Amino acid sequence: MIELSLIGIGTGNPQHMTLQAIEALNAQDLILIPNKGAGKDDLAGLRREICNRAIKGQGPRIVEFALPVRDEATKSYRKRVDDWHDAIAEIWWQNITAHLPKGGKAGFLVWGDPSLYDSTMRIAERLKKQTAIKLTVIPGITSIQALTAAHAIPINEIGAPFTISTGRQLREHGWPDSADTLVIMLDGECSFQAIDPQGVDIFWTAYAGMENQISISGPLAEVSARIIETRTQARAEHGWIMDIYLLRKS
Repeated sequence: MIELSLIGIGTGNPQHMTLQAIEALNAQDLILIPNKGAGKDDLAGLRREICNRAIKGQGPRIVEFALPVRDEATKSYRKRVDDWHDAIAEIWWQNITAHLPKGGKAGFLVWGDPSLYDSTMRIAERLKKQTAIKLTVIPGITSIQALTAAHAIPINEIGAPFTISTGRQLREHGWPDSADTLVIMLDGECSFQAIDPQGVDIFWTAYAGMENQISISGPLAEVSARIIETRTQARAEHGWIMDIYLLRKS
């Protein structure tokens, strides 16, 4: 039997590891680390650094695997993602069976928290079609928490709701009626440009919680150009970028 643990590791800062996550890492027989290829291999390096700092003694075997890319030629977004998840699940299965032929404990280090805009649980469900799997999920500090900590702000106004969404939703559907505060994730196109900036404040952070964290805040109309320029420079310097921002009607 395979015991599969999805371990939330926070936002890349080893200090974000919870005691529960550290204990889970040390209990594994195998840890699989995705490598997104040239320009993003430092993401795999950060996961290895976390393992080096958290695992005591000989510890589990650590294996990197090449992460497939989505086929942008597929027009349907949902099918494109589903096909991608199928391909990732197949690679997971190949590596697990190769390194744990008699079963055992396999762990995946999940950026942030496995429940928040992350697909590892959906991919893990696909593996249940192959064999009996016991699934354990370890929560982690999210980029939302790192964002609000970076700016020292509460996520919501007193007694008020907030909405978590994506850049694509903001571009295609505009500001939702559900709340005056939005948290926008998975935005590679600075989608705040698609809304009327008047009366809106933005709190933007890249590499949230990490040593190279960058934060900019202020009225959207005044700081949007600086955010775009800073983001472009940071991505060119590091080869990748993870950013998140909060929008609030003032």
